[in-house]
Amino acid sequence: MALNRPRDKPSAFPTFITLSFHNPLLFILCFILWLFTLLFLFSSPPPLPPENSQCPPDIAPFFIVPIPPRFNSDLLRRCRSLNPYTDMCPHVANAGLGRLISPSWHATHQFLAELIFLAAASRHPCRTHDSSASSLFLLPFYAGLYASSQFSQPNLTLRDSLALDFASLLPLLPSWPRRHGRDHFLVLGRTSWDFMRSPASSDDFGANPLLLLPAVQNLSVLTVERHPWQGRHQFGIPYPSYFHPSAADELAAWQAEVLASHRTHLFAFVGGARPPELEKAAARAEILRQCGASRRCLQVLCRPGSAADSCYEPDRVLSVLRRANFCMQPPGDSFTRRSVFDAVLAGCVPVFFSEHTAYTQYGWYEPAHPEEWSVLLEPDRWGRIEEELDRIPRPVLDRMRARVVEMIPRVTYAHPNASRGQLGFRDAVDVALAGLTKTVRSAGPEA
Repeated sequence: MALNRPRDKPSAFPTFITLSFHNPLLFILCFILWLFTLLFLFSSPPPLPPENSQCPPDIAPFFIVPIPPRFNSDLLRRCRSLNPYTDMCPHVANAGLGRLISPSWHATHQFLAELIFLAAASRHPCRTHDSSASSLFLLPFYAGLYASSQFSQPNLTLRDSLALDFASLLPLLPSWPRRHGRDHFLVLGRTSWDFMRSPASSDDFGANPLLLLPAVQNLSVLTVERHPWQGRHQFGIPYPSYFHPSAADELAAWQAEVLASHRTHLFAFVGGARPPELEKAAARAEILRQCGASRRCLQVLCRPGSAADSCYEPDRVLSVLRRANFCMQPPGDSFTRRSVFDAVLAGCVPVFFSEHTAYTQYGWYEPAHPEEWSVLLEPDRWGRIEEELDRIPRPVLDRMRARVVEMIPRVTYAHPNASRGQLGFRDAVDVALAGLTKTVRSAGPEA
């Protein structure tokens, strides 16, 4: 049997060196060239500049307090029962971002800021694992998910049980005595009204009394809607929209695209009617009437429970908002609505019908002067929306839109897995942490 001849072992020296022995000068030049080639191919690349992942000075080090899993991960395990109307399993996926639509875009549920915030905080450069080095303490209770899971529970003892359990836990935390909870904070993905059921109230819309419990009174509460009159320790944070970029170039590309959008209509409305007996229904009724009668208005009519409801289709919603100059933002079931942040994301100037839809809510996120980025229509102007908006000169509108687009980074929740050092902008989580830091530091030294 014939054996395969082994291949010749390659020389340790390149061929050009062998050929150059007869010419010493050529040999030296070739050797130098060969040496530089080796250095280029096989040496370690120059080190990249260090990632700027240090905690900025205006954000205090914070500690995520370990609490029993019944307040967080156990709730996620029964995601199908977290809402009486919706299977929440697809929505709590991807750290609360929900179903992936395309890179950086998710079908994010409006009430999941608490999940997204905690996921981002877990990887934040200001997080410390040393509680003694912390100035802020984050309590990872998914209270909004718990509240929605109990909306249809008629037994108040059962409905309130986990809220009471949480309140009883607080004084037992090792971090609590230092400032009696004044340096602790809680993030709620639902409105404060869902946690302020008063014993004296005859109205029962499924809420629990969490924010009225004595043990909770010192907490700072981040919520998508603060109580305008009783929310002394409540701070508004944005509803999550659909865009969750991981880098500044993604954000800048979207901002440029939005600014270049062709606006074909004067105004738009994404929403539905409310029962006429509700106090907040009047503005919506006027909007629907006038929008339906005008060729200059686009609308996406919401029909909860209907297969034809397009209000939860991100592409449909943003397509409409990007084609309008102004976007109507009336109160709904409560003062605030996620559509405000969808409008900002689309570069559409919000039109408000109550100051409590934004101006008394999101002070950390808005420009100091509301007229720079929005329009407020008082009740005596509701009957002539198109006429009122037509009065705004084009240069003023362009400046307002530019201001709205400038707001996009601050009201956007970046992808929780994004590296903060490489993100290149401050998102909604950073802004909230900076705001909390200022609040706690201004309160003075530790008690």
